[in-house]
Amino acid sequence: MMPLRLDLNADVGEHDGPPPADARALLRVITSANIACGWHAGDPVSMRQTIAAASVLGVQIGAHPSYPDREGFGRRPMPLSPQEIADAVTHQVRALVLIASDERTRVAHVKPHGALYNAAWQDHGVAEAIVTGIVTVDRSLALYAPHGSALAAAGLEAGLRVVAEGFADRGYEDDGTLTPRGHAAAVLESPREVGDRALAWVQSGALASRTGRSLRLPVDTLCVHGDTPGAAAIAAHLRSSLVEAGVAVRPALED
Repeated sequence: MMPLRLDLNADVGEHDGPPPADARALLRVITSANIACGWHAGDPVSMRQTIAAASVLGVQIGAHPSYPDREGFGRRPMPLSPQEIADAVTHQVRALVLIASDERTRVAHVKPHGALYNAAWQDHGVAEAIVTGIVTVDRSLALYAPHGSALAAAGLEAGLRVVAEGFADRGYEDDGTLTPRGHAAAVLESPREVGDRALAWVQSGALASRTGRSLRLPVDTLCVHGDTPGAAAIAAHLRSSLVEAGVAVRPALED
């Protein structure tokens, strides 16, 4: 039987200036990088240097657009109109695409950040606005989105390649959405716990919600958040657990 294949992604570039040591360590472990585009974190220097570092390491490059909310790190809902959301996504994705071109590489995918991503999980208007923003830049860009979400549906409707994403370091509710960050079970910080759960998830296509309900959630990529404490160590243990079990850890869009 052919080995399972999985992409391991992380939200990176969420700092100003050159990538710090922990961010560089994370880039050495993951296979795709969602790079902050300046609206919740990051600046032109962080974008350029993170792109350059990822390119050297063979890490697939993606844009990580958000609401315009640096103070709240993009994790607060905002009452933007569909046109405002589309324009925000277009602006951020285009900025990263231009910098990647300067660095003689390319952006392969888009993954919305924080509250924008969460809103698009169930809100079809937000999801369609995000997709409009993406296709305005480049229809060949892939979209990272939760399986069965409004965002995934909007992407498929527009003809985008949709990569089903799961969160290795986050708790899930019974409806398949993420446990709110204010809850004690929202973020998983134990490398062993993350690795064991992810391996079972990949092998079975299911994981347990916070209350123990079995959720059928196929995944093509798993995310480790760059701001989770010990993210590089978590991602390294996760990757080694997958590889030891025969899972091929490779970029989602690699031929």
